[in-house]
Amino acid sequence: MPRGRVPRTCLVSMPWHSLHRPSLALGVLRAACAREGLPVPVSYHGSLAFADMMLRAGLTVGDYAEMADTGFHHSLGEWIFAGALNGPDFGYAGMRDLARRAGLPFRIAAAVRELADEFTDQAAEAILAHEPELVGFSATFSQTIASLAVARRIKDRRPGVQILLGGYSTDGPMGVALHREYPFVDYVLRGDADVTFPKLLLALAECHATGTRDGLDDVPQLCRRDDDGATRVSPCPSRLVSPTSITTPDYDDWFAAVPASVAARVEPELVVESSRGCWWGAKHHCVFCGLNGTAMTYRAKPAESFVDEVLGLVRRHRILDVTTIDNILPNEYYRSALPELAGAGHDLRIHYEIKANAQIGDVAALRAAGVWDVQPGIESLVDDVLHRMRKGVRGAHNVRMLRDGASAGLTIAWNWLYGFPGERVADYAAVVAQLPALVHLQPPSGAARIALQRFSPNFDDPRQGFTERRPAAGSRLVHDIDDPERLAELVYSFDTPDQGLTAEEVTPLVDALASWTAGYAGSALIARTIDDLVVIRDRRHGWAPVDHVLEHPREIAAWRALETGRAPLRVLAEQNHEWDPDDFGHWLRRLEEAGLVFTDGNLWITLATSPTVARKTPLPLPVLTPSA
Repeated sequence: MPRGRVPRTCLVSMPWHSLHRPSLALGVLRAACAREGLPVPVSYHGSLAFADMMLRAGLTVGDYAEMADTGFHHSLGEWIFAGALNGPDFGYAGMRDLARRAGLPFRIAAAVRELADEFTDQAAEAILAHEPELVGFSATFSQTIASLAVARRIKDRRPGVQILLGGYSTDGPMGVALHREYPFVDYVLRGDADVTFPKLLLALAECHATGTRDGLDDVPQLCRRDDDGATRVSPCPSRLVSPTSITTPDYDDWFAAVPASVAARVEPELVVESSRGCWWGAKHHCVFCGLNGTAMTYRAKPAESFVDEVLGLVRRHRILDVTTIDNILPNEYYRSALPELAGAGHDLRIHYEIKANAQIGDVAALRAAGVWDVQPGIESLVDDVLHRMRKGVRGAHNVRMLRDGASAGLTIAWNWLYGFPGERVADYAAVVAQLPALVHLQPPSGAARIALQRFSPNFDDPRQGFTERRPAAGSRLVHDIDDPERLAELVYSFDTPDQGLTAEEVTPLVDALASWTAGYAGSALIARTIDDLVVIRDRRHGWAPVDHVLEHPREIAAWRALETGRAPLRVLAEQNHEWDPDDFGHWLRRLEEAGLVFTDGNLWITLATSPTVARKTPLPLPVLTPSA
């Protein structure tokens, strides 16, 4: 590299990155370089290239998606490239046994693994064709082993090329361990790289100009090697990246590559971020969640900046589907960014993660802005378990979210988690008995025992009850590291003895959720106001078809109070309706027997949706074959 010039750089996103959206990491780093007046790095989109190879081999886009989405805790996607990194037989028998126990799709994974070694060679050659002096790999979750495999081949072919890793798999001690265990990795850049990546490029230019390496010590969170090969770690910055330093991503190269790729057959999406960290987690960290790593502090972009970013990308790339990767929607956006997006005149289809205690007005703002798909972090309907999670909501609040989301036509993604120390069978039983009444609302994708993740309170605080742990079994099948303590520093997921409900005790819940899912598509429970009446039309699976009619003003007033979760008797008193508490209790019990309300103890919520449902189920991603 000529003295004083930043290195020619290639940024790489390997499988198992999604096929239908560009890499936000690569887009942000390209834009960050342009902002600093540095040459914009070229990109290699390994996910697209590998999907193309899979298609030529008779596999499908659906097979790629299954490998990307299945078995993260068990490292199934990582295992596919473990042979290319550690030798053809490495971890093969072990994953076959693990897949059998865990119900993973081993047959497809084994077929895909047959392609990995050839692809790793091809990827290395394609990257080297750009004549890079520095190759930066995005190592986020299941990308790590594929990135390491290609990085090693690059180093074998051209030792002078420097290798950089960054991304979530390098956060905290994991990045230091990766650098220590894989000597062909020159640098690991931990944490947000919007500022530090351009700073690293400038520091490398200075190193070549001066013949010293002192400037590298000024790059925060950088892992590099001393002259003896030992890992040297720069300190963390005193402050996280501010929202104003987060640039609009540059996706031009990805969209240029798509037409010649299998991704042209998949509906593309834009991916953006309006915030980093989690405002709820900064106050009450959910005990099972390790997603924010070392950067929990919440930082949101100004609403105007975010709206300009979204609309600019939409108009530039002529794409209306937008996925935000925020952990949680900025609260102030309900009154700022969402109304601005609603007024932009585009038929947007946006995904957002939100908090489940959103009010009906918030849900309306989401829908008006084009937010069709939300992930509210529901996780359970059992009040006691939600308290143990530190979710800050009750079971009835989560049911209200399901109801109001259905009324607005939103697709609600959620998963039922169990396995918390101290959870009680009786608490589950009280909720499971009510699940048939929810059959018209969006069911969860399934029920799963919580995993133990690095950075979560369950991991960091022994008082949570998870005192015995070891690296997840799958991690031992992808990293060739025998020492369990060294391996433990490297991994994100851990195995731990089961807590809470046993497999037998959770069976009633699993069976009830299966019935819920089976009956959902043909079910409806809709409340309409007709003249001075409230008519509740019940056409739910498993319930006799009937129209319930509320005629008396005090019944209607009480129903309206129950819709919002307010105390009905207090509302009745405010409106001068007299109702004997015992008689009111009998009326409430009749609603419960008819499956018209949900209760988690002293809080009741109505279940009927409003008659404005725009769609019932999410549109599936098409599964394409080579002949499609």
